[in-house]
Amino acid sequence: MNATHRRAAATLAAAALATPLLLAAASPATATSDPGKAASKDATKLAKKLVREASAKDARKHLERFQAIADSTGGHRAAGSLGHDASAAYVYQLLKKAGYNVSYQKFEFQYTETQAQKLSVVSPAPRDIEVAAMTYTKSTPVGGIKAELAAAPVDADGTNGCEPGDFASGTFTGKIALIKRGGCTFAAKQENAAAAGAVGAIIYNNTAGALSGTLGDPAAGKLPTGGITQAEGEKLAADLAKGPVSLSYEIRQLQEKRTTNNVIAETKTGNAANTVMLGAHLDSVTAGPGINDNGSGSAGILDAALKLAKAEKKPTNKVRFAWWSAEENGLLGSEHYVANMSELDKKEVKLYLNFDMIASPNYGLFVYDGDNSDGVGAPAGPEGSAQLERDITDFMDRRGVPHAGTDFSGRSDYGPFIEIGIPSGGTFTGAEGLKTAAEAEKFGGEAGVAYDVNYHAVGDDITNINMAAFDANIDVIANAVGTYAHDISSLKRPVVSTPTDGGSGGGGGLHEGHDHEVTE
Repeated sequence: MNATHRRAAATLAAAALATPLLLAAASPATATSDPGKAASKDATKLAKKLVREASAKDARKHLERFQAIADSTGGHRAAGSLGHDASAAYVYQLLKKAGYNVSYQKFEFQYTETQAQKLSVVSPAPRDIEVAAMTYTKSTPVGGIKAELAAAPVDADGTNGCEPGDFASGTFTGKIALIKRGGCTFAAKQENAAAAGAVGAIIYNNTAGALSGTLGDPAAGKLPTGGITQAEGEKLAADLAKGPVSLSYEIRQLQEKRTTNNVIAETKTGNAANTVMLGAHLDSVTAGPGINDNGSGSAGILDAALKLAKAEKKPTNKVRFAWWSAEENGLLGSEHYVANMSELDKKEVKLYLNFDMIASPNYGLFVYDGDNSDGVGAPAGPEGSAQLERDITDFMDRRGVPHAGTDFSGRSDYGPFIEIGIPSGGTFTGAEGLKTAAEAEKFGGEAGVAYDVNYHAVGDDITNINMAAFDANIDVIANAVGTYAHDISSLKRPVVSTPTDGGSGGGGGLHEGHDHEVTE
């Protein structure tokens, strides 16, 4: 073989050896080159691991810490107080140690703390009535006021007290106005009463359960204003129909500018263009330590975040957790966060899951109704919300866990995210609404009793937690974190919406009376 032939043979041999390597590089390998399959596999594996490792037992340790903080700081963890500052520092330090990028997001707000809320019938038959001061109310003098009662008419269309004409000239001058809930904001009702010369306002519920709420803004307060139950309001109205009713009424509330912090933590790695976000409000009301509302949601996402940090160093997507402040003052923390998002931020956050009150003692297991299949209250959430609901309920179904829908009533921190079109979802176990007989049959517990009898009260302490509900919801959180850390493709998978019996969980009624509720 001459030199030319030898060179040609060598070239052919080299080509023959190289061809399989080139083909291998160019051909899709089923195990490694299909990013969708790889992401799905990683998501399934991580979700199973986190569900196995996250637990109500571990999360309860955080609740015990929140309780200890409240015990040492005046009995509560309200935004703008030492109790909230200490709670935020506790969360911050654990997340920093776990390896997250952690930051405080400071903002200013109007701090409120009720100092007196008393209502008594002086005549004809003396009795005491429980009343809840509305946030941003005007205050009575120390010791309160004594005045006769005057009732605004109950309109057929439910717009009670919503028009100045509902307060007849001279009828309310120097009197305390009794107004039924419905049709407009609490602020509008008390403003109309004030314009008619009233010296106080009492708004009674139009459904079972207590009524607390907010006038929405410090400038809105015109009268000392409180909320009472439907039963008490109807009894007052019935007594008034028989003759004059005289009341003793004291509502006093401290209001001052303070600063507070959201705590934001995110993974150091992961595609920021596909950021997945979970949040819970960390603040309590000033009435108590807020262990269910909302230490439970805060502890749940904290446990999941710490377990994620141990289990996965390189999530495909960026995972961000938020502990909101001043939710009880009107979703102020989440509203501040969303208001300061850039246009790029808004595009990058692909979903938001909210967990507020996930361990109510007389619980229901409620999932936010992303597709409005219940047909109650607010419309469906932004595109992708139906898929978030479906993903949660499919997970619960696989585990044999019962569930029902609850309305996007706008009364928790998903509200600001929905407003800018970010797919939203989450779970909730009920507040002061009353459990129905059907819900008692499905979930256990006691029908006709509030989901949380200690809602916004001093009794919302470490004993006010149902561990079964807590554990079921922590599993939901863990599964969502593990899944979406690697794979958000389910947000594109269509949902077949099937109408259900509307109002499962009471829809908007479950959160009625939450301090940030301003509308009827």
